[in-house]
Amino acid sequence: MADLTTHLCGMTLTHPIMPGAGPPVRDGVALLACAEGGAAALVTKTISSQAAAVPTPNMADLKTHFLNTELWSELPPEQWLEVEYPTAKSAGLPMITSLGYTAEDIAWLAPQVAPFADAIELSTHYIGDDYLPMQEAIRAAKEGANVPVLVKMSPFREPQGAAQAAQEAGADGIVAVNSFGPAFGVDIEHGGRLWMGGKGYGWISGPALKPIALRMVYDIARVVDIPVIGVGGITTGADVVEFLMAGARAVQVCTAAITKGAGIYGKIAAQLDTWLDKHGYASVDDIYGLALRQPIPEMTEPPILLPERCTGCNLCVTSCVYGALYLVEKKIRIHEERCEKCGLCLSRCPVGALQPPA
Repeated sequence: MADLTTHLCGMTLTHPIMPGAGPPVRDGVALLACAEGGAAALVTKTISSQAAAVPTPNMADLKTHFLNTELWSELPPEQWLEVEYPTAKSAGLPMITSLGYTAEDIAWLAPQVAPFADAIELSTHYIGDDYLPMQEAIRAAKEGANVPVLVKMSPFREPQGAAQAAQEAGADGIVAVNSFGPAFGVDIEHGGRLWMGGKGYGWISGPALKPIALRMVYDIARVVDIPVIGVGGITTGADVVEFLMAGARAVQVCTAAITKGAGIYGKIAAQLDTWLDKHGYASVDDIYGLALRQPIPEMTEPPILLPERCTGCNLCVTSCVYGALYLVEKKIRIHEERCEKCGLCLSRCPVGALQPPA
């Protein structure tokens, strides 16, 4: 078994997988379910100075992506302080309390959540090109609670400047990313009914968000010295591997816990362990930041063919728009003069019969 132990802002986790702030952590009982499902730490649903009035309907699983009009917690902060935090704390796991949104809100909330928090996460949906409100919120959290402060970034702005500004203001870590949007969906089976309540549109999470989240993690990890936590579209152990290689120290899972249940945390951790063993890595530390050390690829030669691996599935031939690939007796061949080095076949082949040129 690989060593999945993860050190994050003074917290020691048995593995790098925890919930993201959202419906799966809506109250103390739900947080206990996440703990029982194998989460290594707990992240609570975002609270603010008042409870949210969440529109209904507010979630739709559209298979390739997930839409939501979720807001912060529907429960008042007093209930979290009196009931939900103590309940969740009984799990015995490190707990990150999520707070929003203005410096005034944070200044009022941070001292009250401090007895329950091993760290505080600040949601920054409200941050635009002016970083000052975010920095003021960070300073308010730092002054109000003697715990690490993590800042959650949104995916609809370039992240590096905001991440650097957060670090300068004293943030101890960056969480990337929130859901993306606004996004729209129509239920064609019910007369064009809109999937979302409220304004009729929502925000994208789930698998469609993963490439955006990965890019954000990669870009942020290159410019800050504080740890990055990746979140967005993680459903498997292999997804976690990508985020860790891109520079994340840990990950959060939200949408997959909605669609697959709270047991997803332990399943993903087991898959991560299996992947590391299979690929000869002794620990999660061995894969951390590998992508950060890779040069940008440049393909100047056709792919290397390994016909002995080819199963004749024809996937690469079908998608080769240049007509460079073909099969002979169900084994891959190439017209090298037609190859435009686009690289698509490398991702299409399920058995590794096409390899990047050396």
